[in-house]
Amino acid sequence: MPHQPYFVVVLAHSLHGRLRRVHIPHKAIYTAFAFVLIGCLSIFGFLSSYLRMSWKVSHYNSLRQEVDSLRLKYQELQRVTDQKNEQLATLETFASEVSVAYGLKRRPETSSDVSAGVTLGPSFPQSLNEYNFLQSASISTLYRSYPKQWQVHVRPSLWPVEGRLMSPFGVRTDPFSGEGAIHTGVDLQAPMGTPVRAAADGVIVYAEWRSGYGRLVIIDHGNGLQTYYGHLSQFGVVEGQEVRRGDVIAKSGASGRVTSAHLHYEVRMRGIPVNPYPFLARSAAVLPARTQTDLGF
Repeated sequence: MPHQPYFVVVLAHSLHGRLRRVHIPHKAIYTAFAFVLIGCLSIFGFLSSYLRMSWKVSHYNSLRQEVDSLRLKYQELQRVTDQKNEQLATLETFASEVSVAYGLKRRPETSSDVSAGVTLGPSFPQSLNEYNFLQSASISTLYRSYPKQWQVHVRPSLWPVEGRLMSPFGVRTDPFSGEGAIHTGVDLQAPMGTPVRAAADGVIVYAEWRSGYGRLVIIDHGNGLQTYYGHLSQFGVVEGQEVRRGDVIAKSGASGRVTSAHLHYEVRMRGIPVNPYPFLARSAAVLPARTQTDLGF
């Protein structure tokens, strides 16, 4: 029987008994087989891709859960850090109260603040330095009293720092939220560590940490008039201390709710903030530091 280049398929009709032959060439069979093989390979490829994608999704979900866990741990650590900072701030407040109780006047030290975002509270070295200062104070200093002096320049008549006006009094755009807010004072340009001077004669009634202001000094000039000096990097006075116009009371910084180093200056009448601009407009330039003081200390 001679070789034929095709396959013969015989079909029989069940009713009429007719036979029908169908010739299928070899090429058609090979082509069909090739298509089946390609289809199987394609299905295998799709299945492999699906399995790989499923594995990647599972791995991604695992990494995401790990990131969420680490985020929760970070938030817990941040909460603990905030508590520690609050405790340190309380320690510094206690040290300041002890300073006032014993009439101590602390000598200014080198600032260690950096202007990088909102500072939550005084650092541990600063609180430790305050404690060491109190511990090493001499007994004669503790019991020394200073005579009260008549205050002459009780109206703010001095720029506390030499710097341009950065932010005015009144309504402005909050630098953090971007919404409208009331600015209770003015911001004066002052690089980190710039000496801040008293704008008038008075008595220090506040020299502690206050939320938002950071390190804050408040001077009472009498008759309900007070001046505020905020975002300081370092105190140079203690509560109860008398100061004269031009005395260095602190150093400028970036403590509290700030975006950069500057001095926040306020004038208040019976606790109500008033526009400091009229006082600044009639103020003299910053006075040079006095070599001698007439306050008895």
